[in-house]
Amino acid sequence: MKRLLVPVLLLLTIISVAYLGLVYIDNYFQPWRMRETPAVRPHEEPILIMPQGLVPIEDGEELYRATRGEDLKSPLDPRNPTTIEAGRRQYFLYCAQCHGKYHDGNGPVGQSFHPLPTDLQSKEVQSLPVGVIFKEISYGIQKPDARQPALATTIAVLDRWRIVTYVKSLGPRQ
Repeated sequence: MKRLLVPVLLLLTIISVAYLGLVYIDNYFQPWRMRETPAVRPHEEPILIMPQGLVPIEDGEELYRATRGEDLKSPLDPRNPTTIEAGRRQYFLYCAQCHGKYHDGNGPVGQSFHPLPTDLQSKEVQSLPVGVIFKEISYGIQKPDARQPALATTIAVLDRWRIVTYVKSLGPRQ
C-alpha cells in the first residue's frame, strides 16, 4: 500500500501544480484567453453587398488576354514624341538587357539564351501588328525557335503600349 501511495501523491501534486499554473495564466495573462479574443463568427451580420462598378468587368488585363492580338489597338498616339521617348525609357529599363541597346538581340543577359532574343528591327517583328507585339510582351512566347517571358505582372499596361510604340518607331533595319 505504501508503494502505491507515493506515486499517487506525486501524480496528484503534479496535476495540482499544473492546474494552479493554468489558473494563474488565465487570470494574469489576458492575451492568452482565447475565449475573450475577438473572433470572426460567420453569419452574425449580413454579408456586405459589393457596390456596383467596384470590380472591372469591361476593361483590364483579362480583356487584353481574351482579344486576338490582330484586333488590339494601342490607346496611345504612335506619332507622339513624348510617348516614343517614354517607350524608349521603358525599353531600356525592361528590355535592353536581353534585346540589347541596338535592339538586335545582343543584350548582355540575352547572350545566355538559346535561341538568342529577337532582333526587334527585323522585318518579321516590324511587320507584326501592334496588338500582337503587345500580347507577346505581356503574355510571353514559348516556342522552340522563340522565347519571351511574360511581363504583364512586371510592366504596367500603358508602359507596355509605350514600349510597343517605341519598337514600332524604330522601323526595319537597313
